[in-house]
Amino acid sequence: MRKTLRLGVMGGTFDPIHFGHLVAADEALVQFNLDRVVFMPTGQPVRKTHRHVSSAEDRYLMTVIATASNPDFEVSRMEIDRPGDTYTVDTMTALRAQYGAGAELFFITGADAVREILTWKDADRFIGLCTFIAATRPGYDTGLSAASAVALPPAVEYMEVPALAISSSDIRERVRTRRPVRYLLPEAVASYIDKNGLYGEPGADI
Repeated sequence: MRKTLRLGVMGGTFDPIHFGHLVAADEALVQFNLDRVVFMPTGQPVRKTHRHVSSAEDRYLMTVIATASNPDFEVSRMEIDRPGDTYTVDTMTALRAQYGAGAELFFITGADAVREILTWKDADRFIGLCTFIAATRPGYDTGLSAASAVALPPAVEYMEVPALAISSSDIRERVRTRRPVRYLLPEAVASYIDKNGLYGEPGADI
């Protein structure tokens, strides 16, 4: 009998990717018995217009570098190569068509983002395509009031990830102000940032 595919999808800007992303993906892989996790760097993120976002190619290459050593991880160019603004519902619809109705899709994201999903484009269609895995920091309060509970997708599983205290925005600021980031993200990604002058001047102490 053919085994049902259980596919994790981790979407994000990955500007830059860091150990928090990698630990969350690995934890989801084990906790939810996933076959693999696909990292999906956004092409033109519609919710990041308040700041400069590194080029899609830079973010894609950093994600490839960071995940290369794990055979259970892969990186997709689907959103990067798709023209126009990036909407997750389009990505999940395409994956559903690609893998068929029998596959189980799991969208991995942060717990805070899960509370906003019903405000995303075509949310009603989106929530019917997958189960949501909400990664939380230790001690995160998942208790919701009755009023806020209605704003959650129906299928949400919570997963505690210690490394989620790391953030891409903090890493960008550290690079800009020449503070160390060595133990916050893979060394090869830190080298890529330095070599390509991302987030600050080339040669910054990272």
